[in-house]
Amino acid sequence: MLGQKYISTMLVDDESLFRENLKTLLNLYSDSGKMDFTIISEADSATKAINLIHRYHPHLILLDLELDHESGLDILKYLQTHHSSVITLVLSAHQEENLIFQAMQAGAKGYIFKINLVQQLGEAVNTVMNDKVYLPPEVATHFFHYFNTYCDPLSNSDKELDLTKREKEVLQYLIQGLSNEQIAKQLYITVATVKAHLTAIFNKLGVKNRTQAIVAALKMNQAVNYPN
Repeated sequence: MLGQKYISTMLVDDESLFRENLKTLLNLYSDSGKMDFTIISEADSATKAINLIHRYHPHLILLDLELDHESGLDILKYLQTHHSSVITLVLSAHQEENLIFQAMQAGAKGYIFKINLVQQLGEAVNTVMNDKVYLPPEVATHFFHYFNTYCDPLSNSDKELDLTKREKEVLQYLIQGLSNEQIAKQLYITVATVKAHLTAIFNKLGVKNRTQAIVAALKMNQAVNYPN
């Protein structure tokens, strides 16, 4: 875990009761000594949040995507352009594949369903604050399904990445959420060979793990079509 690392945190949610409950949970983490959260600001709208981000420069934003006639996606897009060092973890009641996909493409470092907040928040924060992407299993399933259905991550990046035919195949199965053992069975190769291909893919994408590879491939794709 992060130990006593100080984390200046902004809460962005249009439900005051949820923000209060979230503060209680963060205080419990701080009291346990595992993390040191300091809530430096709160916002109930995208407009207010953007003003406060510019003023306070938080380390971490816990963000709801649905904000009373506004969208948290606007905040993510603003951060990508103006404050890319700010880490954003989405806390949402929405489980739609396209929304998860859009949030990750817009720069979110993780996504949690609110119903699982108590069980997953600690691990999620620890993960994103260590510059990794957090997608718990139930989120990853939605994400991989949508990503594989609506996006070909290799269509515009083959020449740039110089992926071999086998590496492309491994990456496609990785996007589908298959384990190393399952990929090995699909391609009739050993698990060790799969790991070697993954190492090469990670190096070419400039990432360190499977989830980062998925998100990196997503961000490199320029021909994403969203359903109506």
